[in-house]
Amino acid sequence: MTKRIINVLALCVLSGCASTYKNEVLVKSDNSLYSNLSVFIATPANGSYGGKTYANSGESTANAVRSAFMRYVDQVEVSRKCQDMECLKSESNGNYGYLVVPYILHWEDRATEWSGLKDKLEIKIVVYSIDGTEVSSTIIYGKSKWATFGGDHPQDLLPEPIKQYVQGLYK
Repeated sequence: MTKRIINVLALCVLSGCASTYKNEVLVKSDNSLYSNLSVFIATPANGSYGGKTYANSGESTANAVRSAFMRYVDQVEVSRKCQDMECLKSESNGNYGYLVVPYILHWEDRATEWSGLKDKLEIKIVVYSIDGTEVSSTIIYGKSKWATFGGDHPQDLLPEPIKQYVQGLYK
């Protein structure tokens, strides 16, 4: 009986040690993306929560998207100027095969180690072909682990779910 209680407690503690992610596909690509076509990525506006804007959160998001695409494509560039598809389209001069627009829908950085409230993240990513046709889109939700020991922030939730999403685009 004591062993069972210890196992249940250990499971409860360990379940608080993992971040959780959810991916809601909005538009599913019919085909895989072509790895020989380059990618141009917008930098989203910085995220905010409770009246506080988180500096560099847009840049962190764009860089996480860039890193995920770099696994499959040789030429990936981030535009620091553009936040939407129309701007990307005009800036790309037709030199890119795909235009990617990430949006920060929710960015909540909490002092989890003190408050017990988890960091939360909600990112929308839309992939367009160069002609402006939407190829794929998703919303990624993330929550930090409960036992952060003071080191986690919403940007730490970006790499894994974005990597999984982009991996699915290149099958």
